[in-house]
Amino acid sequence: MPDDLAHTPPVGGCSSSETMEQAAREAGAGGILDRYKADYPVGPHDKPQSMCPAFGSLRTGLRMRRVGTILSGSACCVYGLTFVSHFYGARRSVGYVPFSSETLVTGKLFEDIRDSVHEMADPDKYDAIIVTNLCVPTASGVPLRLLPDQINGVRIVGIDVPGFGIPTHAEAKDVLAAAMLSHARKEVEAGPVARPDAVDARPSIALLGEMFPADPIGVGGMLTPLGLAAGPVVPCREWRELYSALDCDAVAAIHPFYTGAIREFRAAGRSVIPSAPVGVDGTHAWLAAVGDAFGESAAKVAEAQGITAAIRAGLEAAPIEGTVTVSGYEGSELLVARLLIESGARVPYVGTACPKTEWSAPDVDWLAAHGCEVKFRASLEDDLAVVEGERPDLAIGTTPVVQRAKEMGIPSLYFTNLISARPLMGPAGAGSLAPVVNAAMANRERMASMKAFFEGVGHGDTAGVWEGDPNLRPEFRAANAKKMEKRAKTKAAEAMI
Repeated sequence: MPDDLAHTPPVGGCSSSETMEQAAREAGAGGILDRYKADYPVGPHDKPQSMCPAFGSLRTGLRMRRVGTILSGSACCVYGLTFVSHFYGARRSVGYVPFSSETLVTGKLFEDIRDSVHEMADPDKYDAIIVTNLCVPTASGVPLRLLPDQINGVRIVGIDVPGFGIPTHAEAKDVLAAAMLSHARKEVEAGPVARPDAVDARPSIALLGEMFPADPIGVGGMLTPLGLAAGPVVPCREWRELYSALDCDAVAAIHPFYTGAIREFRAAGRSVIPSAPVGVDGTHAWLAAVGDAFGESAAKVAEAQGITAAIRAGLEAAPIEGTVTVSGYEGSELLVARLLIESGARVPYVGTACPKTEWSAPDVDWLAAHGCEVKFRASLEDDLAVVEGERPDLAIGTTPVVQRAKEMGIPSLYFTNLISARPLMGPAGAGSLAPVVNAAMANRERMASMKAFFEGVGHGDTAGVWEGDPNLRPEFRAANAKKMEKRAKTKAAEAMI
């Protein structure tokens, strides 16, 4: 049994985040947690309010060709993660290594994981296998770092993605992207690696962040006048794309919260370009930044910036009138707000569950100059307060924000499925939001009639299904109120002793 496992403390599946973190540090995982605190600072809101963060890294891995996945965690967590992953289109199995208090304490869990990896490592099927510790194995110090780097030529990438260390599932994508980039960078440093399928002789820019499939193509078109090409999108879809990404001359932080991945690119000597070519102003500024990074002439940059005429025409052809609030946890919320404002909408607030980084600065400055408050690490309470205070013509947000807006009779759209699933960049992005946004805002009258129809239903005594009037039983309520009052007086008296 490895020394790391000799004194592994058992951790219950329902422990508090503080207890879990303390246990993880005692078990030797303090270095990992300290790095996560630096990479993903939580600010005032330290409780994740989106889905389990491991969903992000799991879904990213499942989208990769010839990459296998093994999860180690509580059975209920693994069930929920695999369920939602398949709901979002995963078409492959997920390996699972179960555990008990005994296997945690004795170190048998690590041995079970190691055996599972050896059994699964078939080079005819896989280029890599991702092994993920969820909360309990991380808190118990299960040392995935002791797994071999490769077995039979299959790379082994171990990551810890605990809910008490990673604030959002968007940032969990960065955890996996950074781990794979680190592995690939060490392979490149050690000697020749497999040549990627597609190699462009032009200098290229890797694109950091999950995007609508048409956006990388559009970005490539905008770079052509500069003699540049769009490189792979990170997170990648296959292992060899990691080599291409590292071989790019620069990286565009389209989603600015990929702190770990950016660290790996910088270790490879690559410069970082913030923001994205969104809207007229965003495209103009981004192409200028690209030109500076590559030392392009002013004439070439101006030629590339000529694309903004088509973007302006697209925006003018599909105007948006009205007040829109934006919130989400994907990381592209600031870009969406910029595009809405350039389309004519008033956007007083954009909230994102992701943190502020130095690569967010261009978007923050532009939004502030256009009267938009930006809230990083926004909580559900922040987002709801804005919707209730502003009563916008449209609320774009997470599921609970959409639910609350509809209860108020305010049209709303779910950010992840209805906004993220559209191009944002270049001419394709201009006007892409207008059809769905305008259609939703046009439903305000219908929303008002539905609100009036259901007024008073679904809350308090009217919750549930009743035949006739609900049986209120006020005498039970009065008796319970007296009991609660008596308990409160007893507790106050005890506190004075």
